[in-house]
Amino acid sequence: MTPTRKDAWALLTEHTQQDSLLKHALAVEAAMRYYARLYGEDEELWGVTGLIHDLDYEKHPTADEHPMAGVAILEEANWPREIIDAVKGHATYLNVPRETKMAQTLFAVDELTGLIIACALVRPSKSVNDLKASSVRKKWKDKAFARGVNREDIELGMQELGVDRNTHITHVIEALREVAPELGLDGSLA
Repeated sequence: MTPTRKDAWALLTEHTQQDSLLKHALAVEAAMRYYARLYGEDEELWGVTGLIHDLDYEKHPTADEHPMAGVAILEEANWPREIIDAVKGHATYLNVPRETKMAQTLFAVDELTGLIIACALVRPSKSVNDLKASSVRKKWKDKAFARGVNREDIELGMQELGVDRNTHITHVIEALREVAPELGLDGSLA
């Protein structure tokens, strides 16, 4: 049985209240759904995985606990192994191989969503709708900008996924445009 989006949202919001973490979950979900459509994969399964990948982060943000506290919650609830393995695989320090396209995609989009959101928020429009991949590439080089974003993880993710930087950035921008209002990236904050 594949958990539904409703199941995932309920579990996520049971463990996460911070708006920024909920928006991150929505962003990763959107990117996962976009890539699932691109690859002809199960959009619901991929979206649910993106939505819950950091369900424990608010209460367990350290490498000693994250994402294994969330994995324990998912295992207790009998979530599918494919989802659990992808959640484990998004933390490089666990050394869990990302063997499925879904796990590789989760790892590849996770950090990049944060960089793209940061790029959109510094634009005068405060919108992802007019953001170009070239602007993200320019900010990518500035290590002081969005310094919490692990660019090495994004690079490794792109390599594992077999996609070049410009294409990957473009795909994730397109994905985030689909949920721009929910993320506050539709220009309403300008």
